[in-house]
Amino acid sequence: MLKSGAEHLESLRDGRVVYIGGERVSDVTRHPAFAAAARTVAALYDMKRDPANRETLSFDEGGERFSMYFLLPRTRDDLVRRMRAHKAIADATYGLFGRSPDHVASFVVGLAMQPHELQAGVADGRLYRDNLLSYYREERARDHYTAYAVVPAPGTRDPEFFGRAGYQSPTLRVTKEDDRGVLLSGMKLLATAAILANDVWIGNVQPLAPSQAKESITCAVPINAPGLSLWSRKPLATQAASEFDNPLAYRFDETDSIVLFEDVRVPWERVFVHDQAVLSREIYIRTPSHSFGNHQSNVRFWSKLQLLLALASRITEMNNIDKVPAVRETLGRLASFEAALAGMIHGQCLDHETLPEGYVAFNRRYMYGALNWCTEMYPAICELVRELMGGGVFLLPADATVMHDEKLRKQFESYWATPRHTALERMKLFRLAWDLVGSEFAGRHMQYEKFYAGPSFIVRDHSYRECPWGAMHKIVDDLMARYDVPKPGVTAAR
Repeated sequence: MLKSGAEHLESLRDGRVVYIGGERVSDVTRHPAFAAAARTVAALYDMKRDPANRETLSFDEGGERFSMYFLLPRTRDDLVRRMRAHKAIADATYGLFGRSPDHVASFVVGLAMQPHELQAGVADGRLYRDNLLSYYREERARDHYTAYAVVPAPGTRDPEFFGRAGYQSPTLRVTKEDDRGVLLSGMKLLATAAILANDVWIGNVQPLAPSQAKESITCAVPINAPGLSLWSRKPLATQAASEFDNPLAYRFDETDSIVLFEDVRVPWERVFVHDQAVLSREIYIRTPSHSFGNHQSNVRFWSKLQLLLALASRITEMNNIDKVPAVRETLGRLASFEAALAGMIHGQCLDHETLPEGYVAFNRRYMYGALNWCTEMYPAICELVRELMGGGVFLLPADATVMHDEKLRKQFESYWATPRHTALERMKLFRLAWDLVGSEFAGRHMQYEKFYAGPSFIVRDHSYRECPWGAMHKIVDDLMARYDVPKPGVTAAR
Protein backbone atom coordinates (compact mmCIF):
# COMPACT_ATOMS: atom_id res chain seq x y z
CA MET A 1 0.00 0.00 0.00
CA LEU A 2 1.32 3.43 -0.91
CA LYS A 3 1.08 5.75 2.08
CA SER A 4 -0.09 9.33 1.58
CA GLY A 5 1.74 12.39 2.81
CA ALA A 6 -0.99 13.10 5.35
CA GLU A 7 -0.74 9.55 6.67
CA HIS A 8 3.00 9.89 7.08
CA LEU A 9 2.67 13.17 8.96
CA GLU A 10 0.13 11.56 11.25
CA SER A 11 2.51 8.66 11.86
CA LEU A 12 5.09 11.13 13.20
CA ARG A 13 2.70 12.19 15.99
CA ASP A 14 3.32 8.97 17.88
CA GLY A 15 4.76 10.10 21.19
CA ARG A 16 8.39 9.99 20.06
CA VAL A 17 10.91 11.65 22.35
CA VAL A 18 12.97 14.35 20.61
CA TYR A 19 15.22 16.92 22.24
CA ILE A 20 16.74 20.15 20.92
CA GLY A 21 19.17 20.94 23.70
CA GLY A 22 17.03 20.95 26.81
CA GLU A 23 13.75 21.44 24.92
CA ARG A 24 11.42 18.46 24.55
CA VAL A 25 9.66 18.68 21.17
CA SER A 26 6.01 17.74 21.53
CA ASP A 27 5.16 17.48 17.81
CA VAL A 28 7.87 17.34 15.14
CA THR A 29 5.32 18.07 12.40
CA ARG A 30 4.60 21.51 13.90
CA HIS A 31 7.87 22.54 15.52
CA PRO A 32 9.72 25.22 13.48
CA ALA A 33 12.90 23.13 13.47
CA PHE A 34 11.31 20.16 11.68
CA ALA A 35 7.91 21.10 10.25
CA ALA A 36 9.09 22.14 6.78
CA ALA A 37 11.30 19.08 6.43
CA ALA A 38 8.40 16.87 7.53
CA ARG A 39 6.25 18.44 4.80
CA THR A 40 9.05 17.77 2.31
CA VAL A 41 8.93 14.08 3.21
CA ALA A 42 5.14 14.10 3.02
CA ALA A 43 5.38 15.55 -0.48
CA LEU A 44 7.57 12.59 -1.50
CA TYR A 45 4.83 10.21 -0.40
CA ASP A 46 2.20 12.18 -2.30
CA MET A 47 4.44 12.24 -5.37
CA LYS A 48 4.48 8.43 -5.38
CA ARG A 49 0.68 8.31 -5.34
CA ASP A 50 0.34 10.72 -8.26
CA PRO A 51 -0.95 8.69 -11.26
CA ALA A 52 1.60 10.47 -13.46
CA ASN A 53 4.41 8.86 -11.42
CA ARG A 54 2.79 5.45 -11.03
CA GLU A 55 5.17 3.46 -13.23
CA THR A 56 8.29 5.34 -12.14
CA LEU A 57 7.82 5.23 -8.38
CA SER A 58 5.87 2.06 -7.70
CA PHE A 59 5.45 -1.53 -8.88
CA ASP A 60 2.68 -4.10 -8.81
CA GLU A 61 2.98 -7.45 -7.07
CA GLY A 62 0.03 -9.70 -6.36
CA GLY A 63 -2.43 -6.95 -7.18
CA GLU A 64 -0.89 -4.49 -4.70
CA ARG A 65 1.35 -1.53 -5.41
CA PHE A 66 4.53 -0.91 -3.48
CA SER A 67 7.23 1.76 -3.55
CA MET A 68 9.75 1.03 -6.30
CA TYR A 69 12.65 1.04 -3.87
CA PHE A 70 11.30 -2.18 -2.36
CA LEU A 71 11.59 -4.00 -5.71
CA LEU A 72 13.80 -7.12 -5.62
CA PRO A 73 15.42 -6.88 -9.08
CA ARG A 74 15.69 -9.91 -11.33
CA THR A 75 16.63 -8.19 -14.59
CA ARG A 76 18.71 -5.31 -15.83
CA ASP A 77 15.49 -3.44 -16.53
CA ASP A 78 14.55 -3.82 -12.85
CA LEU A 79 17.83 -2.17 -11.86
CA VAL A 80 17.13 0.69 -14.26
CA ARG A 81 13.63 1.06 -12.80
CA ARG A 82 15.11 1.34 -9.30
CA MET A 83 17.70 3.86 -10.50
CA ARG A 84 15.04 6.03 -12.13
CA ALA A 85 12.92 5.96 -8.99
CA HIS A 86 15.90 7.06 -6.89
CA LYS A 87 16.54 9.86 -9.38
CA ALA A 88 12.96 11.12 -9.27
CA ILE A 89 13.03 11.19 -5.46
CA ALA A 90 16.43 12.88 -5.40
CA ASP A 91 15.34 15.45 -7.97
CA ALA A 92 12.39 16.36 -5.77
CA THR A 93 14.81 17.34 -2.98
CA TYR A 94 17.64 18.51 -5.28
CA GLY A 95 19.87 15.81 -3.82
CA LEU A 96 19.80 17.49 -0.40
CA PHE A 97 18.01 14.67 1.46
CA GLY A 98 20.73 12.04 1.77
CA ARG A 99 18.61 9.73 3.92
CA SER A 100 15.34 9.97 2.02
CA PRO A 101 12.91 7.03 2.47
CA ASP A 102 14.57 5.04 -0.34
CA HIS A 103 18.01 4.93 1.34
CA VAL A 104 17.78 2.47 4.23
CA ALA A 105 15.01 0.60 2.41
CA SER A 106 17.64 -0.21 -0.23
CA PHE A 107 19.95 -1.68 2.43
CA VAL A 108 17.09 -3.91 3.57
CA VAL A 109 16.36 -4.97 -0.02
CA GLY A 110 20.00 -5.98 -0.49
CA LEU A 111 19.79 -8.17 2.61
CA ALA A 112 16.48 -9.68 1.51
CA MET A 113 18.12 -10.84 -1.74
CA GLN A 114 20.56 -13.09 0.16
CA PRO A 115 19.02 -13.55 3.63
CA HIS A 116 20.87 -16.82 4.28
CA GLU A 117 23.98 -14.74 5.05
CA LEU A 118 22.34 -13.69 8.31
CA GLN A 119 22.50 -17.32 9.49
CA ALA A 120 26.26 -17.72 9.03
CA GLY A 121 27.75 -19.12 12.22
CA VAL A 122 24.50 -18.80 14.19
CA ALA A 123 24.32 -21.33 16.98
CA ASP A 124 21.35 -20.20 19.06
CA GLY A 125 18.75 -21.78 16.78
CA ARG A 126 16.98 -18.53 15.97
CA LEU A 127 16.01 -17.89 12.34
CA TYR A 128 17.31 -14.36 11.85
CA ARG A 129 16.90 -14.87 8.10
CA ASP A 130 13.16 -15.25 8.54
CA ASN A 131 13.06 -12.20 10.81
CA LEU A 132 14.70 -10.11 8.09
CA LEU A 133 12.35 -11.30 5.38
CA SER A 134 9.36 -10.66 7.62
CA TYR A 135 10.60 -7.15 8.35
CA TYR A 136 11.18 -6.48 4.64
CA ARG A 137 7.60 -7.50 3.86
CA GLU A 138 6.22 -5.43 6.76
CA GLU A 139 8.25 -2.35 5.79
CA ARG A 140 7.09 -2.71 2.19
CA ALA A 141 3.43 -3.25 3.06
CA ARG A 142 3.27 -0.28 5.45
CA ASP A 143 5.41 1.92 3.19
CA HIS A 144 7.56 2.70 6.19
CA TYR A 145 10.34 5.23 6.38
CA THR A 146 13.35 3.73 8.15
CA ALA A 147 16.46 5.66 9.16
CA TYR A 148 19.58 4.06 10.58
CA ALA A 149 22.25 4.52 13.26
CA VAL A 150 25.19 2.25 12.48
CA VAL A 151 28.25 3.95 14.00
CA PRO A 152 29.46 3.54 17.62
CA ALA A 153 29.73 6.37 20.09
CA PRO A 154 32.97 8.40 19.97
CA GLY A 155 35.79 7.32 22.24
CA THR A 156 34.48 3.78 22.74
CA ARG A 157 37.63 2.21 21.31
CA ASP A 158 39.48 2.86 24.59
CA PRO A 159 38.40 0.06 26.96
CA GLU A 160 40.98 1.11 29.56
CA PHE A 161 39.28 4.49 30.03
CA PHE A 162 35.84 3.00 30.43
CA GLY A 163 37.18 0.39 32.80
CA ARG A 164 37.77 3.05 35.44
CA ALA A 165 35.37 3.46 38.31
CA GLY A 166 32.43 5.68 37.44
CA TYR A 167 32.87 5.50 33.67
CA GLN A 168 30.59 3.29 31.63
CA SER A 169 31.04 2.81 27.89
CA PRO A 170 28.31 4.72 26.05
CA THR A 171 28.24 2.18 23.24
CA LEU A 172 24.86 0.59 22.54
CA ARG A 173 24.82 -2.99 23.77
CA VAL A 174 22.55 -5.81 24.84
CA THR A 175 22.21 -5.63 28.61
CA LYS A 176 19.68 -8.41 29.07
CA GLU A 177 17.89 -11.08 27.06
CA ASP A 178 15.00 -13.42 27.76
CA ASP A 179 12.36 -15.38 25.87
CA ARG A 180 10.66 -12.17 24.72
CA GLY A 181 13.70 -10.43 23.28
CA VAL A 182 16.59 -8.20 24.31
CA LEU A 183 17.07 -5.00 26.28
CA LEU A 184 19.33 -2.31 24.81
CA SER A 185 21.12 0.55 26.52
CA GLY A 186 23.65 3.05 25.22
CA MET A 187 23.97 5.43 22.31
CA LYS A 188 24.29 5.05 18.55
CA LEU A 189 24.98 7.53 15.76
CA LEU A 190 24.43 9.20 13.44
CA ALA A 191 20.69 8.94 12.85
CA THR A 192 20.19 11.33 9.95
CA ALA A 193 16.47 11.91 9.27
CA ALA A 194 15.37 9.63 12.13
CA ILE A 195 13.24 12.45 13.54
CA LEU A 196 11.20 12.26 10.31
CA ALA A 197 11.11 8.43 10.08
CA ASN A 198 9.07 5.58 11.54
CA ASP A 199 11.81 3.11 12.50
CA VAL A 200 15.52 3.23 13.19
CA TRP A 201 17.74 0.39 11.98
CA ILE A 202 20.53 -0.36 14.44
CA GLY A 203 23.66 -2.08 13.15
CA ASN A 204 27.39 -1.81 12.54
CA VAL A 205 29.13 -0.71 9.36
CA GLN A 206 32.49 -0.61 11.12
CA PRO A 207 34.29 -3.83 12.12
CA LEU A 208 33.88 -5.07 15.68
CA ALA A 209 36.34 -7.13 17.70
CA PRO A 210 35.23 -10.66 18.71
CA SER A 211 35.00 -9.40 22.30
CA GLN A 212 32.27 -6.95 21.29
CA ALA A 213 29.57 -9.57 20.74
CA LYS A 214 26.98 -7.74 22.86
CA GLU A 215 27.52 -4.61 20.75
CA SER A 216 26.89 -6.53 17.52
CA ILE A 217 23.12 -6.30 17.82
CA THR A 218 21.39 -5.57 14.52
CA CYS A 219 17.70 -4.81 14.77
CA ALA A 220 14.87 -2.44 13.83
CA VAL A 221 13.21 -0.32 16.51
CA PRO A 222 10.16 1.98 16.29
CA ILE A 223 11.14 5.61 16.89
CA ASN A 224 8.52 5.86 19.66
CA ALA A 225 9.75 2.77 21.53
CA PRO A 226 9.72 3.35 25.32
CA GLY A 227 13.19 4.36 26.49
CA LEU A 228 14.36 5.61 23.07
CA SER A 229 15.14 9.30 22.59
CA LEU A 230 16.59 11.37 19.75
CA TRP A 231 18.99 14.21 20.53
CA SER A 232 19.01 16.61 17.61
CA ARG A 233 22.00 18.62 16.48
CA LYS A 234 21.53 22.37 16.11
CA PRO A 235 18.57 22.79 13.71
CA LEU A 236 19.25 24.96 10.69
CA ALA A 237 15.65 25.60 9.66
CA THR A 238 15.05 27.80 12.69
CA GLN A 239 17.77 30.16 11.44
CA ALA A 240 16.05 30.61 8.09
CA ALA A 241 14.24 33.93 8.27
CA SER A 242 12.19 33.05 5.20
CA GLU A 243 12.26 30.65 2.28
CA PHE A 244 13.40 33.56 0.09
CA ASP A 245 16.49 34.25 2.19
CA ASN A 246 17.39 30.60 2.95
CA PRO A 247 15.52 28.53 0.36
CA LEU A 248 17.40 25.29 1.07
CA ALA A 249 17.81 25.37 4.86
CA TYR A 250 14.16 26.39 5.12
CA ARG A 251 12.83 23.21 3.47
CA PHE A 252 15.59 20.62 3.15
CA ASP A 253 17.32 20.33 6.52
CA GLU A 254 16.85 16.58 6.98
CA THR A 255 18.26 16.73 10.56
CA ASP A 256 20.86 14.57 12.27
CA SER A 257 20.54 13.12 15.74
CA ILE A 258 22.04 10.81 18.31
CA VAL A 259 19.89 7.85 19.38
CA LEU A 260 19.91 7.14 23.11
CA PHE A 261 18.59 3.83 24.47
CA GLU A 262 17.65 3.30 28.10
CA ASP A 263 16.43 -0.27 28.61
CA VAL A 264 14.67 -0.38 25.25
CA ARG A 265 13.02 -3.74 24.64
CA VAL A 266 13.30 -5.26 21.17
CA PRO A 267 11.35 -8.46 20.44
CA TRP A 268 13.24 -11.34 18.86
CA GLU A 269 11.33 -11.02 15.59
CA ARG A 270 12.95 -7.59 15.09
CA VAL A 271 16.49 -8.89 15.73
CA PHE A 272 18.61 -9.82 12.69
CA VAL A 273 22.13 -10.35 14.11
CA HIS A 274 23.00 -11.15 17.73
CA ASP A 275 26.26 -12.15 19.44
CA GLN A 276 28.06 -12.24 16.07
CA ALA A 277 30.64 -9.43 16.11
CA VAL A 278 32.14 -10.08 12.69
CA LEU A 279 28.86 -10.95 11.02
CA SER A 280 27.17 -7.74 12.16
CA ARG A 281 29.31 -5.78 9.73
CA GLU A 282 29.85 -8.47 7.11
CA ILE A 283 26.15 -8.87 6.27
CA TYR A 284 26.27 -5.62 4.28
CA ILE A 285 29.31 -6.75 2.27
CA ARG A 286 28.43 -10.44 1.73
CA THR A 287 25.08 -9.36 0.32
CA PRO A 288 24.32 -6.48 -2.10
CA SER A 289 23.03 -4.41 0.85
CA HIS A 290 25.88 -1.89 1.02
CA SER A 291 25.92 -1.66 -2.77
CA PHE A 292 22.19 -0.94 -3.04
CA GLY A 293 22.18 1.69 -0.30
CA ASN A 294 25.16 3.49 -1.76
CA HIS A 295 23.87 3.28 -5.32
CA GLN A 296 21.05 5.45 -4.03
CA SER A 297 23.62 7.87 -2.65
CA ASN A 298 25.38 8.01 -6.05
CA VAL A 299 22.09 8.92 -7.70
CA ARG A 300 21.26 11.43 -5.00
CA PHE A 301 24.65 13.12 -5.50
CA TRP A 302 23.93 13.25 -9.23
CA SER A 303 20.83 15.37 -8.57
CA LYS A 304 22.81 17.70 -6.33
CA LEU A 305 25.53 17.99 -8.97
CA GLN A 306 22.94 18.97 -11.57
CA LEU A 307 21.71 21.72 -9.23
CA LEU A 308 25.28 22.97 -8.80
CA LEU A 309 25.89 22.90 -12.56
CA ALA A 310 22.67 24.77 -13.35
CA LEU A 311 23.36 27.29 -10.61
CA ALA A 312 26.90 27.89 -11.88
CA SER A 313 25.61 28.60 -15.37
CA ARG A 314 22.93 30.99 -14.11
CA ILE A 315 25.47 32.82 -11.95
CA THR A 316 27.72 33.48 -14.95
CA GLU A 317 24.75 34.86 -16.84
CA MET A 318 23.82 37.05 -13.88
CA ASN A 319 27.40 38.33 -13.65
CA ASN A 320 27.49 38.86 -17.42
CA ILE A 321 30.60 36.70 -17.77
CA ASP A 322 29.07 33.71 -19.53
CA LYS A 323 30.80 34.54 -22.82
CA VAL A 324 34.30 34.81 -21.31
CA PRO A 325 36.40 31.87 -22.65
CA ALA A 326 37.86 30.99 -19.24
CA VAL A 327 34.38 30.94 -17.73
CA ARG A 328 33.05 28.72 -20.52
CA GLU A 329 35.96 26.37 -19.85
CA THR A 330 35.01 26.14 -16.17
CA LEU A 331 31.37 25.47 -17.05
CA GLY A 332 32.50 22.84 -19.53
CA ARG A 333 34.55 21.20 -16.81
CA LEU A 334 31.56 21.11 -14.48
CA ALA A 335 29.39 19.73 -17.27
CA SER A 336 31.92 16.96 -17.89
CA PHE A 337 31.80 16.04 -14.18
CA GLU A 338 28.03 15.67 -14.35
CA ALA A 339 28.22 13.55 -17.50
CA ALA A 340 30.95 11.34 -16.00
CA LEU A 341 28.89 10.61 -12.88
CA ALA A 342 25.81 9.87 -14.99
CA GLY A 343 27.88 7.36 -16.96
CA MET A 344 29.19 5.71 -13.79
CA ILE A 345 25.65 5.33 -12.48
CA HIS A 346 24.24 3.88 -15.70
CA GLY A 347 27.23 1.53 -15.89
CA GLN A 348 26.22 0.03 -12.55
CA CYS A 349 23.02 -1.16 -14.24
CA LEU A 350 24.52 -2.08 -17.61
CA ASP A 351 27.40 -4.21 -16.32
CA HIS A 352 25.39 -5.67 -13.46
CA GLU A 353 26.12 -8.62 -11.19
CA THR A 354 24.12 -11.86 -11.33
CA LEU A 355 23.38 -13.53 -7.99
CA PRO A 356 22.80 -17.28 -7.46
CA GLU A 357 19.30 -16.66 -6.09
CA GLY A 358 18.05 -15.40 -9.47
CA TYR A 359 18.44 -11.74 -8.57
CA VAL A 360 20.70 -9.14 -10.13
CA ALA A 361 22.65 -6.39 -8.39
CA PHE A 362 24.33 -3.13 -9.28
CA ASN A 363 28.01 -3.43 -10.20
CA ARG A 364 29.56 -2.77 -6.82
CA ARG A 365 33.02 -1.91 -8.17
CA TYR A 366 31.57 0.87 -10.30
CA MET A 367 29.42 1.98 -7.37
CA TYR A 368 32.40 2.23 -5.02
CA GLY A 369 34.37 4.05 -7.69
CA ALA A 370 31.58 6.60 -8.02
CA LEU A 371 31.27 6.85 -4.22
CA ASN A 372 34.95 7.73 -3.88
CA TRP A 373 34.68 10.17 -6.81
CA CYS A 374 31.79 12.00 -5.15
CA THR A 375 33.60 12.19 -1.81
CA GLU A 376 36.75 13.60 -3.39
CA MET A 377 35.14 15.94 -5.90
CA TYR A 378 32.45 17.72 -3.89
CA PRO A 379 34.75 20.32 -2.27
CA ALA A 380 36.39 21.08 -5.63
CA ILE A 381 33.02 21.43 -7.37
CA CYS A 382 31.73 23.82 -4.70
CA GLU A 383 34.94 25.83 -4.93
CA LEU A 384 34.45 26.28 -8.68
CA VAL A 385 30.92 27.55 -8.08
CA ARG A 386 32.19 29.97 -5.42
CA GLU A 387 34.79 31.32 -7.84
CA LEU A 388 32.14 31.94 -10.47
CA MET A 389 29.90 33.59 -7.88
CA GLY A 390 32.57 36.10 -6.89
CA GLY A 391 31.66 38.76 -4.35
CA GLY A 392 28.20 39.44 -5.76
CA VAL A 393 26.49 37.77 -2.83
CA PHE A 394 27.89 40.43 -0.47
CA LEU A 395 26.62 43.34 -2.56
CA LEU A 396 22.95 42.83 -1.71
CA PRO A 397 20.70 44.02 1.13
CA ALA A 398 20.61 41.96 4.30
CA ASP A 399 17.31 40.23 3.61
CA ALA A 400 13.99 40.35 1.79
CA THR A 401 12.44 42.90 4.16
CA VAL A 402 13.89 45.61 1.95
CA MET A 403 10.94 44.87 -0.33
CA HIS A 404 8.46 45.72 2.43
CA ASP A 405 9.30 49.45 2.47
CA GLU A 406 8.06 51.21 -0.66
CA LYS A 407 10.86 53.78 -0.79
CA LEU A 408 13.60 51.24 -0.16
CA ARG A 409 12.05 48.82 -2.63
CA LYS A 410 12.09 51.43 -5.40
CA GLN A 411 15.69 52.36 -4.67
CA PHE A 412 16.69 48.70 -4.60
CA GLU A 413 14.93 47.94 -7.88
CA SER A 414 16.55 50.98 -9.50
CA TYR A 415 20.16 50.73 -8.30
CA TRP A 416 20.66 46.96 -8.11
CA ALA A 417 19.14 46.05 -11.49
CA THR A 418 21.29 45.20 -14.51
CA PRO A 419 20.42 45.36 -18.23
CA ARG A 420 19.72 41.62 -18.20
CA HIS A 421 18.21 41.02 -14.76
CA THR A 422 16.03 42.75 -12.19
CA ALA A 423 17.33 43.45 -8.71
CA LEU A 424 14.95 40.89 -7.26
CA GLU A 425 16.17 38.20 -9.67
CA ARG A 426 19.77 38.88 -8.66
CA MET A 427 18.94 38.73 -4.97
CA LYS A 428 16.97 35.51 -5.33
CA LEU A 429 19.70 33.71 -7.27
CA PHE A 430 22.52 34.76 -4.96
CA ARG A 431 20.52 33.81 -1.87
CA LEU A 432 20.10 30.33 -3.36
CA ALA A 433 23.77 30.09 -4.29
CA TRP A 434 24.93 31.14 -0.85
CA ASP A 435 22.65 28.64 0.87
CA LEU A 436 24.18 25.87 -1.23
CA VAL A 437 27.88 26.73 -0.97
CA GLY A 438 28.39 29.35 1.74
CA SER A 439 25.86 29.23 4.57
CA GLU A 440 25.86 27.04 7.69
CA PHE A 441 23.50 24.74 5.81
CA ALA A 442 26.13 24.53 3.07
CA GLY A 443 28.80 23.79 5.67
CA ARG A 444 26.78 20.88 6.98
CA HIS A 445 26.56 19.47 3.44
CA MET A 446 30.28 19.92 2.87
CA GLN A 447 31.00 17.87 5.99
CA TYR A 448 28.24 15.41 5.16
CA GLU A 449 29.56 14.64 1.68
CA LYS A 450 33.11 14.30 3.00
CA PHE A 451 32.20 11.75 5.65
CA TYR A 452 28.90 10.37 4.36
CA ALA A 453 30.36 6.87 3.85
CA GLY A 454 33.08 7.18 6.49
CA PRO A 455 36.63 8.54 6.41
CA SER A 456 38.33 8.54 3.00
CA PHE A 457 40.51 5.52 3.81
CA ILE A 458 37.38 3.46 4.52
CA VAL A 459 35.75 4.57 1.27
CA ARG A 460 38.87 3.61 -0.68
CA ASP A 461 39.21 0.33 1.17
CA HIS A 462 35.90 -0.76 -0.35
CA SER A 463 37.41 -0.30 -3.81
CA TYR A 464 40.56 -2.13 -2.71
CA ARG A 465 38.49 -5.04 -1.42
CA GLU A 466 36.39 -5.35 -4.55
CA CYS A 467 39.21 -4.94 -7.09
CA PRO A 468 40.01 -8.20 -8.98
CA TRP A 469 43.70 -8.00 -8.19
CA GLY A 470 44.38 -11.39 -9.75
CA ALA A 471 43.07 -10.23 -13.11
CA MET A 472 44.98 -6.96 -12.79
CA HIS A 473 48.24 -8.73 -11.98
CA LYS A 474 47.71 -11.09 -14.93
CA ILE A 475 47.89 -8.11 -17.31
CA VAL A 476 51.44 -7.36 -16.18
CA ASP A 477 52.45 -11.01 -15.87
CA ASP A 478 51.19 -11.88 -19.37
CA LEU A 479 52.99 -8.90 -20.85
CA MET A 480 56.31 -9.82 -19.19
CA ALA A 481 55.87 -13.46 -20.27
CA ARG A 482 56.11 -12.36 -23.90
CA TYR A 483 59.82 -11.61 -23.69
CA ASP A 484 62.97 -12.84 -21.99
CA VAL A 485 66.58 -11.88 -21.57
CA PRO A 486 68.09 -11.65 -25.09
CA LYS A 487 70.88 -14.04 -26.01
CA PRO A 488 74.35 -12.52 -26.37
CA GLY A 489 74.91 -10.93 -29.77
CA VAL A 490 71.28 -11.29 -30.83
CA THR A 491 69.47 -8.19 -32.00
CA ALA A 492 65.70 -8.40 -31.88
CA ALA A 493 63.88 -8.12 -35.20
CA ARG A 494 61.72 -5.04 -35.46
